Amino acid sequence: MKLITRTEEFVLLAVWRLQDEAYSVPLREELIRRTQKKWSLGAVYMPLERLEKRGLVTSHLSDPTPERGGRQKRIYAVTPLGKKALLHIRDVEQRMWANLPSLAPERR
Repeated sequence: MKLITRTEEFVLLAVWRLQDEAYSVPLREELIRRTQKKWSLGAVYMPLERLEKRGLVTSHLSDPTPERGGRQKRIYAVTPLGKKALLHIRDVEQRMWANLPSLAPERR
């Protein structure tokens, strides 16, 4: 299986965490909260597009909502293949981190 990027991993995890609320604004807020970094909407949309093209997420339009002026939301969901990609990248990361010498700064 092809590895996903770190950004794709974070976005995919945010989609999984938010479930039925996985659309642009809450996804961005979740990513900001979890990574403590600034995320533009473009930084969220680009990986979502790649993930959807690869079949790791799907999306659908919600019913129009009054609080959005009658506009629809594009809701994302992790596919079974997306779940496999997350499990795979977690396993790879665990193998890469396993048995490393300490990364703690040396004391002088």
